[in-house]
Amino acid sequence: MSEFVVSARKYRPQTFDTVVGQLSITNTLKNAIKNDHLAQAFLFCGSRGVGKTTTARILAKTINCFNRTENVEACDVCESCISFNSGNSLNVFELDAASNNSVDDIRVLIDQVRIMPQLGTHKVYIIDEVHMLSANAFNAFLKTLEEPPKHAIFILATTEKHKIIPTILSRCQIFDFNRIRVSDISEHLAKIASKEGVTADPEALHLIGMKADGALRDALSIFDQIVTFAGNTVTYRHVLDNLNVLDYDYYFKVVDCAEKEDIPASLLILNDIYQKGFDGHNFVNGLSEHYRNLLVAKDVRTLNLIDVPDTIQQKFLEQSKLIEASRILRSLAVLSKLDVEYKSSKNPRLLIEVALMQLCSLKQEQEKKNG
Repeated sequence: MSEFVVSARKYRPQTFDTVVGQLSITNTLKNAIKNDHLAQAFLFCGSRGVGKTTTARILAKTINCFNRTENVEACDVCESCISFNSGNSLNVFELDAASNNSVDDIRVLIDQVRIMPQLGTHKVYIIDEVHMLSANAFNAFLKTLEEPPKHAIFILATTEKHKIIPTILSRCQIFDFNRIRVSDISEHLAKIASKEGVTADPEALHLIGMKADGALRDALSIFDQIVTFAGNTVTYRHVLDNLNVLDYDYYFKVVDCAEKEDIPASLLILNDIYQKGFDGHNFVNGLSEHYRNLLVAKDVRTLNLIDVPDTIQQKFLEQSKLIEASRILRSLAVLSKLDVEYKSSKNPRLLIEVALMQLCSLKQEQEKKNG
C-alpha cells in the first residue's frame, strides 16, 4: 500500500513561480539574485500558511544553484539542487526557534556560521518562528546578524513581527507576506484537483478558500479532508456538511422574510439553524456580512468587493435591487448592536430572535415615518 502524502507537502512549491499569491515578493527576490544584490539578512513576516518558510527554502536553493534558468529559477539537476532536494545539503540550516530559543542554541549557530560552504557560494540559515527567541538569545545573535561573513545569509520567519526587537528589525530586509486571496486559493485547489483526478465544484473550492481565511496550508488540509469524505467528486454540499458552514441560502431567506415582514418564518429559520448545531454568534456575523454584501451590490462599481462565486454574486445583485439602501443600513445597525450585546447576554437565542423581529419590522417603521 502506497504511503499517503498530504497535499500541503506533496504540492509544496519548489520554484518562485509556483508560490501562490506573493508575486511582488518573489519577483523582488529573483531580481536580487539576478543582479547580485542579496541582503545578508531577510525577515519574512505574515500569518500562518502564506508561504514564508517555503519561500525561504526556495531562496536558499536558488542562491546556490550552479545553472540557474533565464527566469532565475533553480535547475533541479546540478549537484547543489540534488543535495537540497534530497535533504542532504550542507549549505542550508533550518532552526526552529520555538524549541531552540536559548543562548546556547544561538552560540552553536554562530560557531557554524564561521565555516565556509563546501559546495556553492553561500550558507543559508533559516530561523523559523524567530520571535520565540529569548531576549538573551536575541542579544547574542545581534553582532553576527550585523556583521556576518560574506558567505552567510540569514532568513528569519515569524508570524508575530511586533515581538521582534527593533535592533533585529533594523538589520533585516523586511518582506510582509499577504494573506492569500480566496480566488487564488480556489484556482490553486482546482489545479491540484485536476492532477489528483478529483472533480470539484468551483463553489465548493471557493468555500474551502473562504474557510481557510488566507492560509493556503489550511486550505490544502481542508481539501484533503473533504476528498477523504466525498471521494473523487467534491460538491458544494459535501463542503457545507463537512465544515459545518451555513449555506448562503439561509441568509437570503432571512432577508426575504424581513422584506415580507414574516416574523414567524424568520424564527423558524433560526430554529432550524440551532437544530443543525450551528453557533448563534456565527449566524449573526454571517447575516451582518450578508447585509454588507447587499449594500455593496447596490453599485456595479463595488460589486467585485463581494468575494463569492459568480452565481452567488448574481443573487446578491438581484436581492439588493429589492431593498432600499437606507433600510440595509438600519439592518446593519440592529445586527451591530446585537453583536456587541451577544457575549454578555444570558439568553443569546432570545437576543437573536428579538433582532430578527426588529429586522422584519423595519419596513413598517419606515412606512409610518413616511406617512
